[in-house]
Amino acid sequence: MNDEQPSVIRRLRTGFRNSPRGFIFFSLLPTLVLVLVFTYYPFLRGIVMAFQNYQLFDLTNVHFIGLDNFKTMFNDAKFKHASINSVYWVFISLILQFTIGLSVALLLNKRFRGRGIFQGFVFYPWALSGFLIGLIWKWMFNSQIGVINDLLIRTGIIHERIGFLSDPNWALSSVIVANIWYGIAFFAIMLLAALQSVPSELYEAGSMDGASGTRKLFSITMPYIMPTVITTTLLRAIWIFNDPSIIYGLTNGGPAGSTHILSSLMLDKIMYGGDYGAASAIGIVMIGILMLYTIFYLTVTRSEKLGDF
Repeated sequence: MNDEQPSVIRRLRTGFRNSPRGFIFFSLLPTLVLVLVFTYYPFLRGIVMAFQNYQLFDLTNVHFIGLDNFKTMFNDAKFKHASINSVYWVFISLILQFTIGLSVALLLNKRFRGRGIFQGFVFYPWALSGFLIGLIWKWMFNSQIGVINDLLIRTGIIHERIGFLSDPNWALSSVIVANIWYGIAFFAIMLLAALQSVPSELYEAGSMDGASGTRKLFSITMPYIMPTVITTTLLRAIWIFNDPSIIYGLTNGGPAGSTHILSSLMLDKIMYGGDYGAASAIGIVMIGILMLYTIFYLTVTRSEKLGDF
């Protein structure tokens, strides 16, 4: 009896592994474990921390404080300023990234000599990290040795060097310019792929009807690629809102916190203040904002037949 029982268990295990469902389960198990450990557990732990006094330099005094972190956050002038900066950061970056990216995609969709080389130069920035992009633009914006100041002086546009990253009046605009340059490649890649899927017969029919290039763009091209436009703008807005790497590479949130957005302020609370409770509270607010934005955006862009005007 004792010899038969292990053999029965072994047959059950073997049958489970050899079945399609068992194979799928064991194939997905490592991924499921990694997602649970590195995504869902930190997420749930962060929610708990948002309601705790959790100071890195005073771990013996961790305790629940209710909504105190949120009350402190909403009364903090830095949080209010970072919230306003986040609106400018996302809105201006997204609009110009999309507009320029679409223009580049339309250009690359036409055949011309050297298109492959030009396409490689356009797509290359997307392969770099945001922090590295920030360091490159930091050198370019440097008030003493930066190439941008040098070019502006040589062309006579300015007569004195500008502290693009040290002057609060210029700092936010400067990091937005760097972010726009970085995100153009994403829209160019995605929209070019969508443009190449538009059937040529539609353009031929438009030409037979006497449609101009502008008419074809707004009556054929844009409706056809609208699903891609909706998806890419939604994703890119979320990424811009969440990604502080360019800001950290350029200004580290300065000068005097003038370039902080919510995500960089959250990291600042962790890295320089060790206040995980306050940082978690900012993170919860960010999640709420993104959820509301996503629901609103998908509701506004929803139609019975996506892509029709």
